Amino acid sequence: MRRKRLGMVLGSVMLAAALGVGLSGCDYWPPALQAQIEQLRAEAQGFAAERAKFESQLAQTSRTRDELQARVTELTNQNQDLTWQPNGRRPRRRANRPQKAAPRPKWPRSLPPRSGPSE
Repeated sequence: MRRKRLGMVLGSVMLAAALGVGLSGCDYWPPALQAQIEQLRAEAQGFAAERAKFESQLAQTSRTRDELQARVTELTNQNQDLTWQPNGRRPRRRANRPQKAAPRPKWPRSLPPRSGPSE
């Protein structure tokens, strides 16, 4: 009877020890595993910094795109205001714009066009 009771006590102690270690975790990590963990942590931090930089660039690019789109819309509206006429015609030429030069004649006036057999 005494052995049976001793076995139950030892079993209970071992069960309590196993539960204690299982719940608290093991603090021993092999050196190679620790080095690998630290390397992965450093890489993760580097990737997080790079991601933050890219997100900042994306936000800046988006702001610039929105500003440029607003400017395009504004210029389009100004262009429509300048070219719109109530009768649907384009505005007349301004007086300060240079007029087109008269077209040059095809043949010089001093020489008559050639006539004769062509080779």
